[in-house]
Amino acid sequence: MHFRSTPIQDLWIIEPERAFDRRGSFARTYCKETFKEHGLHSEFVQHSLSVSQCKHTLRGLHFQAPPHQEIKLVSCVRGEVWDVAVDLRPNSPTYLVWFSAMLSADRGTQFYIPQGCAHGFLSLCEDAAISYLISTPYVPNSSSGLRYDDPAIGIVWPHEPAVISDRDLEWPYWRGLSNFSVEEAEI
Repeated sequence: MHFRSTPIQDLWIIEPERAFDRRGSFARTYCKETFKEHGLHSEFVQHSLSVSQCKHTLRGLHFQAPPHQEIKLVSCVRGEVWDVAVDLRPNSPTYLVWFSAMLSADRGTQFYIPQGCAHGFLSLCEDAAISYLISTPYVPNSSSGLRYDDPAIGIVWPHEPAVISDRDLEWPYWRGLSNFSVEEAEI
């Protein structure tokens, strides 16, 4: 695996080393020891799968509020998505900065998203599927989010969403969450 840093601290792009032969290919997508060697969280307690049937389905921006913050290892297992993370850590030098990565099943690239970041994605094809390894169990009362089109963040999505849930449209803008702190929980 190749680990590439991003402009946001603790946010990583992970690319598999694929071995090809006449049968197809093989690649390691996760190794507890390798993650530890890179100083990354290596204990994931939940695995989730998200399937978007329609092209340009937007999901997000989601996060878990303290003390149930999540670290996510995201990969696209079918199709292609444009994946984005937003740094919500007030003491971070990249506070409210967003970073995106193109994830596809063909390339196998993964997105390691640290706690304190919101996450969302836009499907770029029909029937796209995203797999998540998650560091903490889901706690419904800690589930939160912010608007995908928040002008304080200024994400430039590659396409307008064709499908978005009512819940995602109802998230507040970040300034509406000004008393919220994602710094409380440490790994």
